[in-house]
Amino acid sequence: MKKLVFITMALAFTSILYSQQVKVASGRVQRFENFKSRYVASRNIDVWLPDGYTSRKKYAVVYMHDGQMLFDSSSNWNHQEWCVDETAGKLIKKKKIRACIVVGISNGGEMRHCEYLPQKAFETLPETGQDFILTWKRNGKTLFPEKVISDSYLDFLVKELKPFIDSAFSTLADRSNTFVAGSSMGGLISLYAICEYPGVFGGAACLSTHWTGIFTAENNPFPRAMLNYMQVHLPDPSTHCIYFDHGDQTLDTLYQPFQQQADAIMKEKGYTSANWMTLKFPGENHTEKAWAKRLYIPLEFLLKSEH
Repeated sequence: MKKLVFITMALAFTSILYSQQVKVASGRVQRFENFKSRYVASRNIDVWLPDGYTSRKKYAVVYMHDGQMLFDSSSNWNHQEWCVDETAGKLIKKKKIRACIVVGISNGGEMRHCEYLPQKAFETLPETGQDFILTWKRNGKTLFPEKVISDSYLDFLVKELKPFIDSAFSTLADRSNTFVAGSSMGGLISLYAICEYPGVFGGAACLSTHWTGIFTAENNPFPRAMLNYMQVHLPDPSTHCIYFDHGDQTLDTLYQPFQQQADAIMKEKGYTSANWMTLKFPGENHTEKAWAKRLYIPLEFLLKSEH
């Protein structure tokens, strides 16, 4: 009965477009257009199903942010993509990772920073610190048109989207088979997701994690607030895996000092090479092309068959 309710609700307010709308090299994508929520603005949801997907088998699920950048570069603002379908498809066929589906969650456009900046860390800042973040301008424009609502975004992900995906598709719904991943601000919200919902997500991949929240480290109080939040809220290393990485070009030049502090916290909290990885990629920049080249590493780490 519960499964029927979720499917009926979703289909009532969602247009479904199939794989011909999203061009992929492997598997197929089922798009749920204008997926509505009580918590955040509606958006497209793209569900990638591997070759041979069948309801007679159960699949792990990877939830990925910035979903419009994952599969098809033809409609992207920068004509780049993560090549998720190519990479995941090859890894599944080679049995390097367990069979999985990937749920691409389109970002909220101008609301992206509002949805992806970890809210509880941000709210520990004094009013002056919060104002510094909210009013900081890039090219004369603030990054935050409204207040920070990442808790609402995670409510949407956990309380609405995941139940629908588990009802509409043949999934392994438990924590050990549920993962979250993203890059830049998407890496930041992925870390926040596994900390806020350790009973839901068993692993997180945080590529080029945007520790600064905005585009400067100078006089910026947010990185320390986020690191303090990690110190308190990191999930149990015996049941969770976390992947970090960064390059050293363009925007990624900001990250190394903060990643090193995060790594020290990971060690202090008992994370080891069995459940945590941080990698640096010299010469790599802050682009989908860069993330696509190394996507296989976090997928293998999180989805390895023995984990």
